[in-house]
Amino acid sequence: MNSKGTQAFGRVAVLMGGDSAEREVSLKSGQAALAALQRKGVDAFALDLRFKAAEKKGSICQQLNAEKIDTAFIALHGRGGEDGVIQGILEAQEIPYSGCGVAASAIGMDKLRTKLLWAGCGLPTPAFKLVKAEDAFSEQVEQITESLGFPVMVKPAHEGSSIGMNKADNKDALQAALVSAAQYDNEILVEKWIVGKEYTGAVLDGQVLPLIRLETSRDFYDYQAKYLSDDTIYHCPCGLDSELENQYQSLVLDAFCRVGAQGWGRVDFMCDEQGNPWLIEINTVPGLTDHSLVPMAARQNGIKFDDLIYRILNTALDK
Repeated sequence: MNSKGTQAFGRVAVLMGGDSAEREVSLKSGQAALAALQRKGVDAFALDLRFKAAEKKGSICQQLNAEKIDTAFIALHGRGGEDGVIQGILEAQEIPYSGCGVAASAIGMDKLRTKLLWAGCGLPTPAFKLVKAEDAFSEQVEQITESLGFPVMVKPAHEGSSIGMNKADNKDALQAALVSAAQYDNEILVEKWIVGKEYTGAVLDGQVLPLIRLETSRDFYDYQAKYLSDDTIYHCPCGLDSELENQYQSLVLDAFCRVGAQGWGRVDFMCDEQGNPWLIEINTVPGLTDHSLVPMAARQNGIKFDDLIYRILNTALDK
């Protein structure tokens, strides 16, 4: 990791907000990151990029140029900020930025293509079926019932923060979940439900931080459990013996690297009742709020929040 002092970054824009369904979470992440960088002596400022508000093509580039940005810290979640779009714009403007590049960002935001890539590499991920928003859902329900059974998880293929996700235990619930997911995306992923424990592995500078086991009173770790509930339990240390945790950490790092990810991120996985791990998804710009998982894992590893944010910014120099 290169570290040349705060002057190496110049004027840093903390990109936050955006137009995606995760806008409010992004604003919280961005403000937390901004405050940390300023405490570290970085010349940082907030920049809320509203892609949809742009009146003409190129206005985002014009805004970036007008701000005279030397380095970008990406705290944008969801579409436009986590899917390779802003990464491509920054590369075209020759502005170094934190985290993953264009290709890894685009793949990571696409749950379907991520699963196809992992499966093609022989990595374990639950069986699934793709449904298009224009499909006849009644026919799809019958096919899914035969191929996957119940329960299943239904999710938009290109959303984060568990937005639009629902568990379905029967045909009626599946029909309703497909209708709900179709409000967010044209591609809907229906995934076989894994009964077991849920884990997440944060990656920083090529190292997997201590795993976190998530426990919630809800059906799964949904938006409510992630950002609003006070009864969600985060086990860190996760309770695994060191040998097994090391095995799972190796899987996390393999899954992270196969996507082409770099710098920092997070990989979520389930462990079934036999202890077999199943990769669920990758997050290339995880949250940085007071409920977020990467800062929690970093603390367990002895990394303070401000130092974590500084190290994430430093990934811009590693490209």
